[in-house]
Amino acid sequence: MLITGGTGQLGTAMRRLVPEADFPTRNELDLSAPAGVAAYLERIRPEAIVNCGAYTAVDRAEEEEDLATVVNGQSVGVMARFAADAGIPFVTFSTDYVFDGQATEPYLESHPTDPINAYGRSKLAGEQAALGTHEGALVIRTSWVISGTHPNFVATMLRLAAERDTLSVVADQRGCPTCVEDLAPGALAALRSGATGLLHLTNAGETTWHGLASAAIAEAGLEVAVEPIATEDYPTPAKRPAYSVLGSERREGLGIDALPDWRDTLPTIVAGLRSRS
Repeated sequence: MLITGGTGQLGTAMRRLVPEADFPTRNELDLSAPAGVAAYLERIRPEAIVNCGAYTAVDRAEEEEDLATVVNGQSVGVMARFAADAGIPFVTFSTDYVFDGQATEPYLESHPTDPINAYGRSKLAGEQAALGTHEGALVIRTSWVISGTHPNFVATMLRLAAERDTLSVVADQRGCPTCVEDLAPGALAALRSGATGLLHLTNAGETTWHGLASAAIAEAGLEVAVEPIATEDYPTPAKRPAYSVLGSERREGLGIDALPDWRDTLPTIVAGLRSRS
């Protein structure tokens, strides 16, 4: 099994579960160079590909959309083409940001996509490349990814909480925090089940960024006031969907277990981050 992005949040979690897999470094497999990706795959000839690599800088993508699309779109297509030709499984990951955020109930796999930022467009390009190239491809959409091992939203909140008396956090964007400690085994279970097509896979439970920050700070036992603010009070280069909760109409039929509530795994994440600080 070849797993890309082995030093990232999700790739690191995968490494703990399947240490025998091939985890190429960026020097060996650079997703910003699709031709090199094709050459590497021809040389290694893996028996399955799980793509955890991605361009994930949401705001910077507004200025680097071409690069984001190469990494998240074109190189995904190269991997999917190799997997299709070789007759092997291919899994890649996408995002809640392929939706426009105008819904009022969870987005299902069949809901029309309409990304409102460059990052979302680049990930949608990857979905289309994978599913349009390899009929056996599995595209897992997830959201608000956090871990106890890498920089992420929770890590940032804990760092700022140690420096300030008050934090102001956006409270009008709603989604599903997803812990890689749960996502990685869930994705591998989906792969081993033979699932194909689109699949939404997030931790159970929804909240806002303010809710997630408040829960993380409380779990850490920090005495910091967390004030809710509106999106318009914290402008960013990339627009974010106001509502991007993901639901699934396929998971149960595929026999894939639901991931636990994010609140159940949050203590593990906070403990991991605090041990690294």
